[in-house]
Amino acid sequence: MINEIDEIRRVLVQSKIIAVVGLSANWWRPSFFAAKYMQDHGYRIIPVNPNYETVLGETCYPTLEAIPSDIAVDMVDVFQRPEATPPLAESAVGIGAKVFWLQLGVVNDDAARIAHSGGLDVVADRCVKIEHGRLLGGLGLFGVTTNVISAKRPKWLVY
Repeated sequence: MINEIDEIRRVLVQSKIIAVVGLSANWWRPSFFAAKYMQDHGYRIIPVNPNYETVLGETCYPTLEAIPSDIAVDMVDVFQRPEATPPLAESAVGIGAKVFWLQLGVVNDDAARIAHSGGLDVVADRCVKIEHGRLLGGLGLFGVTTNVISAKRPKWLVY
């Protein structure tokens, strides 16, 4: 499993097409928030959820295998329970992904072993959005980029 900062940064720089398994169309869900952030930062998001036809303006696929072969998925980002991840690791290997990323709170040694044995880099128990913001400069006050540089404290800030 990848835990080194330089390796996580490399993965984020090299992975431009991200299949997000369990992506919700509800804006208040963590999967939507993280995927929207990544999309806004130049990544192509491929939603994988059998409950929707489209999410974030992209066609939503019911499984990883349903993604057309002309879409070269770099990363599979998983928003699922840990016990659901081993078959997803097998699918990620099967579609030729390069990275298998398990979100915060999602850890499964069997899934990590399957993905790693299939040649994928594995990141577990980390959030793509948080790591991108932390390592590639998208993090600002309260976790959002304000595009304002100032030494003055905002008047709306309660302190």
